[in-house]
Amino acid sequence: MAPRPVQVNIKALDASAVGRFWAEALGWSAYSPGVTTYVGPAGGLVWPDPVVLGIDVVPVPEAKTTTKNRVHLDLATTSAAHQAELVARLQALGATPAQVGQGTVPWTVLADPEGNEFCVLEPREIYRDTGPIAAVVVDCTDPRAMARFWGEAMDWTLHEVTDDQAALRSAKGVGPYLEFLRTPGAKTVPDRVHLDLLPYPGDDRAAEVDRLRALGATDLDLGQGDVPWTCLADPDGHEFCVLALS
Repeated sequence: MAPRPVQVNIKALDASAVGRFWAEALGWSAYSPGVTTYVGPAGGLVWPDPVVLGIDVVPVPEAKTTTKNRVHLDLATTSAAHQAELVARLQALGATPAQVGQGTVPWTVLADPEGNEFCVLEPREIYRDTGPIAAVVVDCTDPRAMARFWGEAMDWTLHEVTDDQAALRSAKGVGPYLEFLRTPGAKTVPDRVHLDLLPYPGDDRAAEVDRLRALGATDLDLGQGDVPWTCLADPDGHEFCVLALS
């Protein structure tokens, strides 16, 4: 069975602080099982979570550049009042307004304390049951090509594909969407945010990595050294990792 995404990986100078921000933003908890800070539903660390995509905040020595991230989170709301309350609460937690060329839109663009952009969406029926994260959104040059690659790469189901956007979601119909938006310009800097995939128990991780390469993924050297996971890039150049089964 194809691997599934299990977490959104965010790089940060202060992983603990950024992890705490996202935990409070989503109403989840921050856990520190090692050098990273994992953010997931309250009630104890469950990994991989059977429904949600957790957030794993990884400490790095480099600060975010001024270049807009090409991967970001969209947060769901249930009403106009909820959207306004959430924006106010996030700003009180340290989020700041961000300009990414959005113009006049019904959603609000913010950045977390280290500058990672995200959106607080107006209420949308499609996201009524996703949980606090509506979607992981990827800027790309060709949504159709990305839908083909990621649709075959993962065990998720394709819901929509056009020249301008595409969307996938877990085959179980739970959790957030993975969306691809046509965006001018090519990727120029390493992603500050990326997906981590995990094979299912009993699957051959090496065989899955080879299958992803055959689909168009390429090997990626980020100076990671000898690690138990594999770093790859999709056909549009977005980094992602295939984690080792524990």
